[in-house]
Amino acid sequence: MKTDRLIGILSILLQQEKTTAPRLAEKFEVSRRTIGRDIDALCRAGIPICTSQGAGGGISLMEGYRMDKTILTSRDMQMILAGLRSLDSVSGSRYYEQLMEKLKPGASDYVSGRDSILIDLASWYKDSLAPKIALIQEAVEKHRLLSFRYYAPDGDSVRRVEPYDLIFKWSSWYVWGWCLLRKDVRLFKLNRMDDLVMEDEEFSPRQVPMPDLSNERIFPAKIRIKALFRPETKWRLVEEFGPQCFTQQEDGMLLVCLDYTDEDSLIGWLLTFGEKVKVLEPESVKEKLVKIAGGILQLYGAEEKRAGGDEILQEKPKEPGKLAE
Repeated sequence: MKTDRLIGILSILLQQEKTTAPRLAEKFEVSRRTIGRDIDALCRAGIPICTSQGAGGGISLMEGYRMDKTILTSRDMQMILAGLRSLDSVSGSRYYEQLMEKLKPGASDYVSGRDSILIDLASWYKDSLAPKIALIQEAVEKHRLLSFRYYAPDGDSVRRVEPYDLIFKWSSWYVWGWCLLRKDVRLFKLNRMDDLVMEDEEFSPRQVPMPDLSNERIFPAKIRIKALFRPETKWRLVEEFGPQCFTQQEDGMLLVCLDYTDEDSLIGWLLTFGEKVKVLEPESVKEKLVKIAGGILQLYGAEEKRAGGDEILQEKPKEPGKLAE
């Protein structure tokens, strides 16, 4: 992408006394004419770039225009490279790795060879996620409408959206855009999208607010639970809510008081603990868990009865005995 290339060219010029158009063209895998246009764009942006012809000539920044290397310390550059590396984990390509290689040589004075921070943003759905991310990025840049089938708790529907931002939050990827069906901005989870298509129709970007992604806004507390968990669930509680989420009782049980956004999600979460949790409050959650447990017992009990009946039917019939004399 042009923006990344401009940043890469500027980074090289900041770290080297001089370079040439052929060298930049080879490094960024574009033509010399494209590099020439990039240099013009940087000049229009106020970057004082000088070009000189002949032996010893090349492209350089105006003397005295230098970024103090203390602005970007070794730690700073490591953070930048770690961020770029993480994007490759979901891009399905080596684009950002190649960009890192273009940045690293000129930064060798203050970037160590060992990468101490590794960030992997990929998920179990990487094979299907990477193409979606690439397509959405293209649609955002070209101002093209997206259409897709979306699966939500209240059912699935076909949506057409003006995409504005790709967001990674809560270990998942989302697209933030204007939904033509709802006539408002919405946040769509990529893993719930299917049949994603970038339409030919372009849209005029509108002023949309930045999404408020605070937990209080997206997951407002609507129900409070009080429950006792067995000691062997401690690792999960700590992982999901932190070590302050429970109070250990004298018998070793863990007393947990939590606010949850909705009852259905809460019940689904509690069921993942099986018999290792006992709900104390609220009464409505206890009643639903008992009802679900009864339904499960009835379902599997009925299957066992059917299986037992099938076994009896499949038994080889005994030879009929002699009639009584």
